Amino acid sequence: MPPVPTSDVSSDLTIEVGTASFALHKFPLVSRSGRIRKLLLESKDAKVSRLNLSGIPGGSHAFEQAAKFCYEVNLAVTVANVASLRCASHFLEMTEELSEKNLEARTESYLKDMILPSIPNSVSVLHHCESLLPIAEEINLVNRLITAIANNAGKEQLTSGLSKLEHNFPSKPDAETLPSSWWGKSLAVLSLDFFRRVVSAVKTKGLKQDLIGKILINYAQNSLRGLGQTAKGNVSDPDLQKKQRVTVETIVGLLPTPSRRSAVPMGFLSSLLKHAVATSASTSCKSDLERRIGLQLDQAILEDILIPASHGSSHTPMYDADSVLRIFSIFLNLDEDDDDDDGVDNEGNHPLRDEAETVYDFDSPDSPKQSSIIKVSKLLDNYLAEVALDSNLTASKLIALAELLPDHARMVYDGLYRAVDIFLKVHPNMKDSERYRLCKTIDCQKLSQEACSHAAQNERLPVQMAVQVLYFEQIRLRNAMNGVGGHSQFFFGGSMNGGQFPQRSGSGAGSGCISPRDNYASVRRENRELKLEVARMRMRLTDLEKDHVSMKQELVRSHPAHRLFKSFTRKLSKLNFWFRFKDMKVAGGKASSESRFLFQKRRRHSVS
Repeated sequence: MPPVPTSDVSSDLTIEVGTASFALHKFPLVSRSGRIRKLLLESKDAKVSRLNLSGIPGGSHAFEQAAKFCYEVNLAVTVANVASLRCASHFLEMTEELSEKNLEARTESYLKDMILPSIPNSVSVLHHCESLLPIAEEINLVNRLITAIANNAGKEQLTSGLSKLEHNFPSKPDAETLPSSWWGKSLAVLSLDFFRRVVSAVKTKGLKQDLIGKILINYAQNSLRGLGQTAKGNVSDPDLQKKQRVTVETIVGLLPTPSRRSAVPMGFLSSLLKHAVATSASTSCKSDLERRIGLQLDQAILEDILIPASHGSSHTPMYDADSVLRIFSIFLNLDEDDDDDDGVDNEGNHPLRDEAETVYDFDSPDSPKQSSIIKVSKLLDNYLAEVALDSNLTASKLIALAELLPDHARMVYDGLYRAVDIFLKVHPNMKDSERYRLCKTIDCQKLSQEACSHAAQNERLPVQMAVQVLYFEQIRLRNAMNGVGGHSQFFFGGSMNGGQFPQRSGSGAGSGCISPRDNYASVRRENRELKLEVARMRMRLTDLEKDHVSMKQELVRSHPAHRLFKSFTRKLSKLNFWFRFKDMKVAGGKASSESRFLFQKRRRHSVS
């Protein structure tokens, strides 16, 4: 490095800073630097000509600039060098006691006038302080910058709020309305420790939770960019994994207060949880994320809850079903205190709730809470169908997930039936007891007509379930022919309105009457469809009868237990009894004659 420009007089002092050395003069230095003066005075050699200042913050570059200042060379103080010059002036003791307008005073003036009033400048200088520790902490520069950022953020929020009130702007800042130069994005350059301290400071100043969430999301997107492989459990570098784990745990600790209307997007929470599992984060960190996701589970999509399991043996399931089990349990066990959070907005206020929300019962199918549960039930069924493809997933785990929801959560069981069918197909060698217990989670009364038709011909299902499906489908057919409400009333009127979902009088929901003329036309259409249904059911019953006879004969010869087939015989007898009905009450003469014709054909082909 070239020496600092000097006069014609030869230099009499060499300063070593690391690998660099500077040939200088004693007088300009001792007139500005108290540290150099002390070193020269304390030296035993009166003619000392060499000093070592390797500990100076900012290294040789900072010392060179400080030396130029001592020689009164024009020195420009900027955002990029003010932190190193301020720390160097403290190390060299360049105070006002030695000389007026010394380097320490000049850098302090620049900090007060140009840095501390500006959030971007404060963030930039704070970033430079990361390489100037511990001197930057000793002179309180770091704390001053963090406090300035927090104070200015609070002032900016207040000014922005007043401006929006004047112009009647919406009170909630949208992601699209934030400028590209928004100061929150500049925090991404900070180290994790400085970032944590800044966010904690702005939170104490009352910064809105949605802005806190945006700051955390922006920082995570920049600091966790290399986490794609981590989410898949393929990190081999233990140092990298530790760094990522600390980052995830720190960001989770800075999240706003959890609530059902949190400003933090569900996708971000899900991503954090996936990374927490992949990096083996602490149990408290993962539990916190699971609770946050559970509180707003009705906003999730399938991708959000497909959490990869931590890497293990080849027999480890693909997804972490235990975590999902806890998340759904949190949502289903929300108490009144959690529900009260619904009335709190992102600013902590309690706006008036919609009057329509207060007139619903929890169990009403039209209530907001029940609507959320129905969304969650569909989400769970989709999740079960996805994880059922995993050959390493155990039946007990799938059963535990399927049994989570209360009876009123699933209006239709088609989604669960699809998941069970996929699981049976992927696990053909599972035990009969597990197969029966798994199928027992399906309420055959709430299967659609298409699902019933598929189940009746599904050879993977236990015989008991096939018979049960036929049993309830015949009830549906009989009710449809009798004009008792058809499919919808059987599944949603008979089984659910019988106590769980009482209809409110005067609400207008479900209180409309169907005219006799419309009812007659509907029955005629249903009767035409029933002809095809009866033909198909008759063929299915014939096949079942043949299977029953052959299986009974085999078991009589080889096995003493007859309970299963006695039950099967009783159910077939009940089916035959229904086919022997003689009189059916159907609106309209022609419809009645068609009904009689159908049941006459049934009697001729019934199982005796």
